[in-house]
Amino acid sequence: MRRAAVSDAMPDLPHIDPALFDRPTLERLVSRTPSLHAPRFLLLYGSLRERSYSRLLTQEAGRLLKSMGGEVRIFDPAGLPLPDSTPDDHPKVRELRELAQWAEGMVWCSPERHGSMTGIMKAQIDWIPLTLGAVRPTQGKTLAVMQVSGGSQSFNAVNQLRVLGRWMRMLTIPNQSSVAKAFLEFDDAGRMKPSSYYERVVDVMEELFKFTLLTRDAAPYLVDRYSERRESAEQLSKRVNQRSSQ
Repeated sequence: MRRAAVSDAMPDLPHIDPALFDRPTLERLVSRTPSLHAPRFLLLYGSLRERSYSRLLTQEAGRLLKSMGGEVRIFDPAGLPLPDSTPDDHPKVRELRELAQWAEGMVWCSPERHGSMTGIMKAQIDWIPLTLGAVRPTQGKTLAVMQVSGGSQSFNAVNQLRVLGRWMRMLTIPNQSSVAKAFLEFDDAGRMKPSSYYERVVDVMEELFKFTLLTRDAAPYLVDRYSERRESAEQLSKRVNQRSSQ
């Protein structure tokens, strides 16, 4: 990596390339025509059981987001192969990746199994790459994390999902949901019973919706990074130098 020249205009930052340095301004953050379409949400859950509580909780979240005016897609992980076990053109892999590009926000909901998220949950996230050509399917998009537990309340799965959300460069909202003894929280029809757990899910979806409205148009600017601008400039310089030497 080349060393930036010392600039008289920035004597306190001798290692900064002034041409690539950004001074964030409120005007650049808000001077965009707001999108008017319904916010788009992709929801993932982490169990294939016939009565899957993570699926039931995800469906409740989807109903709430739709009622708030959002457009919702819930991905069914049944039939999704293990990561790297098949080419990327597998139909379920293509479906998941297309939905990840389509979405402006996501909800990840996993059961906690052996103190962790399930392999089914992790497989879905692993199939979503950091890059698809020049497109980053998750960067700058909002994320809400939830989990269900068969026993007492725990936060192991949501904590791990937060780590993955950060790794995928997503804007993970502060609130989250953890439903303990999930088998007691849903009726025979699969609907969530009234409880503080349900009210927390409402809170989380409200927050996700608001953060999505707030950030979706500004996301390209929010995640624009000096190091990546510099890397891109260096790559461009190499290409230009190669052409000029031919």
